[in-house]
Amino acid sequence: MRRLFLTLIILFTVSFVAQEKKKTQTSLDSIQKLDEVIISTNTLFGNKYVAQNRTGSAFYLSQKELAKFSFTDINRALRTVPGVTIYEEDGFGLRPNISLRGTSPERSSKITIMEDGVLIAPAPYSASAAYYFPTIARMEAVEVLKGSSQVQYGPFTTGGAINMISAQIPTEFGGQIRASHGSFNSNQLNAKIGGTSGAFGYVLEYLNYGSDGFKTLPSGKNTGFNKNDIVAKIKANLFPNARVQQSLEFKFQYSDEVGNETYLGLSEADFNANPFQRYASSNEDKMTTNHSQYMLTHQLNFSENMRLTTTAYQNNFARNWYKLNDITFNGNRQSIANVLDNPTLFSDHFAIVNGSVNSAVDAVAVKANNRKYYSQGIQTKFDYHWYQGDLFHDLEIGARFHYDEEDRFQWVDKYSISTPGALSLTSAGTPGTDANRISSANAFASFITYKVKYKNWTFTPGIRYQNITLQREDFGTNDVTRTGANLSERENSVGVFIPGIGANYKFTNDVSLFGGVHKGFSPPGNQDGEQPEKSINYELGSRFTIGKLRGEFVGFYNDYSNLLGSDLAATGGTGSLDQFNAGKVSVNGIELLLNYNFAKKDAKISLPFSFGYTLTNTEFKSSFGSSDELWGAVTAGDELPYTPKHQFNAGFSIEHAAFEINLNARYNGEFRTMAGSGDIPDNEKVASNFIVDLSGKYGITKNLNATANIINLLDNTYAVSRVPAGFRPGHPFGAYAGLEYRFN
Repeated sequence: MRRLFLTLIILFTVSFVAQEKKKTQTSLDSIQKLDEVIISTNTLFGNKYVAQNRTGSAFYLSQKELAKFSFTDINRALRTVPGVTIYEEDGFGLRPNISLRGTSPERSSKITIMEDGVLIAPAPYSASAAYYFPTIARMEAVEVLKGSSQVQYGPFTTGGAINMISAQIPTEFGGQIRASHGSFNSNQLNAKIGGTSGAFGYVLEYLNYGSDGFKTLPSGKNTGFNKNDIVAKIKANLFPNARVQQSLEFKFQYSDEVGNETYLGLSEADFNANPFQRYASSNEDKMTTNHSQYMLTHQLNFSENMRLTTTAYQNNFARNWYKLNDITFNGNRQSIANVLDNPTLFSDHFAIVNGSVNSAVDAVAVKANNRKYYSQGIQTKFDYHWYQGDLFHDLEIGARFHYDEEDRFQWVDKYSISTPGALSLTSAGTPGTDANRISSANAFASFITYKVKYKNWTFTPGIRYQNITLQREDFGTNDVTRTGANLSERENSVGVFIPGIGANYKFTNDVSLFGGVHKGFSPPGNQDGEQPEKSINYELGSRFTIGKLRGEFVGFYNDYSNLLGSDLAATGGTGSLDQFNAGKVSVNGIELLLNYNFAKKDAKISLPFSFGYTLTNTEFKSSFGSSDELWGAVTAGDELPYTPKHQFNAGFSIEHAAFEINLNARYNGEFRTMAGSGDIPDNEKVASNFIVDLSGKYGITKNLNATANIINLLDNTYAVSRVPAGFRPGHPFGAYAGLEYRFN
């Protein structure tokens, strides 16, 4: 397979080179220097040009691209990026499951997620499942980094990194107000103001969005959510007349959410009859969260070529997902996952779930999945670049000290249910009697990367070192005051060097070949002796321009020596977060991106078209039985679950100075929820779907625009998931209209 990828890509590139007329080669001219500017510390590469000239795969979603559809759903935004795999859960993108190049997608737990260059998952080392995800609606750009040059960013280096760039401090006073309303009583209000005067700058942003939800409960209760998000930044340029320039920037972010969301889905029969219903037993299910972030960034500009940036950060996240957990009938207790997987076998339990019968006392168990997360750290990066004849050098050295923890303090309340589905509390649980433990991690990471350019060649070798100590203190469910009388402790440590190298060769200004190899790594759990996830990852690709056609074609191969699976409730497990070895696995695929403008060069109208395609093949190389049957009994040759083989995205826009119309279509192939090979059994399959979104904007005045969005234009009914407990629908047809006002 690796030889096939190499052959295809080389032939692909050479064929284009053969079509090109010989062009005068440029040396270190102004165009080539654009990507050598030292970028801001809160970005990975900073703009689309730099992304397209890296030695590894990179994608930059600009502010303009995000604004086309006024995305509030990160799933819809990332669908445009080849190599990104997503399976949805709630239809609004509140809790995404993101994979890069075949990594496990569950709760985005195997990719490095950042906001403004800082780790943003609640506890990225000790509990990486990201139940918090930054709000895409307030972001100015999104960066996706894959391939060998991502060794700068950890702790996860197999698939890649995603960095979301929040509101930047503008150089001049200005702001905007955006408001919309639409289907399901959905609302969005976004207001931003900022500016710079002398040595001081600031930006302040507020976002509120919510919906009554598109699902229905027998009680008529709201099934939607409401979210608030605030960001404030203040920057001061210190000692403006000094030879060495310094700046200090403080960032504060706060968000909260109240959502009437559940883990409970539908049986296949009920989904086919009415996919937007919810069972009565989930009436009390609710997610409440609050998140805060503090960042202080100091920057030293010794010269135009040398910069030192240091950031101290702290993140706090608290959430309680109060949700249906299990059902008891005649003393037989079954999880909702088991009941929904076997509604006929557990027909009496299922009747309680859907509220069609009166239950006994304490039959319905609702678990308070109460957790608090904390992370803090300090990171620094030194960047020095210089020219030496025909050579360009860029040296980056970075280090980070980090601590995070997850505190579980959970309980279970018991209810009875009576027709037509009313729940009554019969036994109130005591906090700490279901889970009562703290998981933590101390981590040190450092890296060195060196980029050298000589004529048409660019090389980027680098190495990363990570030292991680993971701990767990389990106080036990009988010690809710945490005296330590029954304390159980465990600890695991790992130290690892992660090398990588990337290269790029420009045949002409329009055609280049790039590739690389690097070590993939994911931290283990806190069980003593548990080994980390390891892989060797390869990529080879080409970037090309032929007339008005621009594109990128990449082949990748990830060779796992030890893949780790995780016991996550999101995939039907117990939620312990314990990891298990899955052994040798291979993941390979192809990524294709094409961009073309159908309009003539001097036309007053622009007609851009884009197409992205991802092919992903996965294969277990050994046989084993997964913990709690999360993946089922795995046989060598089986495919990984939750990974569609085929995905594509296509977009077309009509852009004019006075208006724009944007159309986006995406196809997500079928995927299996259990490991297997051949045709996917019906009871393990999530079928493919094809969804079209439409948006438009019209300029009423210079500063005032009218906006409109339609989600799921064709009103396709489709399932996005069947785990952890039954089928879930994607967002149905929804229409939204609003106004956007800018001022300066």
